[in-house]
Amino acid sequence: MSRKFSDTSLLFATHNHGKLVEMRDLLRDRGIDVVSAAEKSLPEPQETESSFVGNARIKAHAAAKATGLVALADDSGLCVDALHGAPGVYTADWAEGPDGRDFDRAMTRTHGELIEAGAKEPWSAEFVSVLVLAWPDGHDEVFEGNVTGRLVWPTRGQHGHGYDPMFVPDGASITFAEMSGVEKNKISHRSRALSALIDACFT
Repeated sequence: MSRKFSDTSLLFATHNHGKLVEMRDLLRDRGIDVVSAAEKSLPEPQETESSFVGNARIKAHAAAKATGLVALADDSGLCVDALHGAPGVYTADWAEGPDGRDFDRAMTRTHGELIEAGAKEPWSAEFVSVLVLAWPDGHDEVFEGNVTGRLVWPTRGQHGHGYDPMFVPDGASITFAEMSGVEKNKISHRSRALSALIDACFT
């Protein structure tokens, strides 16, 4: 049986503002106040694992140990079939540059690698989100959510974050970045992982 979480405040181990906004929106109806690691001035731990779950565990346990609070961490990414699953766990790394993270750069690189590989459209891809809920005593619970779709170029839409402007989920004709937050949160990989977490751990 999964360990239950019954607090009214949750520490979200992220420095990503877009992810923070999504998590607050997803948990608003449950009356849970979501506070980020950035707001707690926590350092970002090095993500040294080669899997989503490994990196999510690093972030969740680091935040729980540093604060003595139950901490939630997300590690997520875009896995492109024609690129053999890349960028995958290195999704954010593809956005790194001399001026910090720039996801326009990351999306341009993704498109360029598809062209270089001679990949034919539709470019099928999957967003993956792994959530780890960690307690200060070292216990954790793990949940995964996925959404499949295709990539488009040029990018479309101004909402969302990350690779949202180039990802069209299956069953839709618009990108995540063209959807409202409410529309995206109904079907996103992160919302699916969180739904499983809520079913298992929230009282």
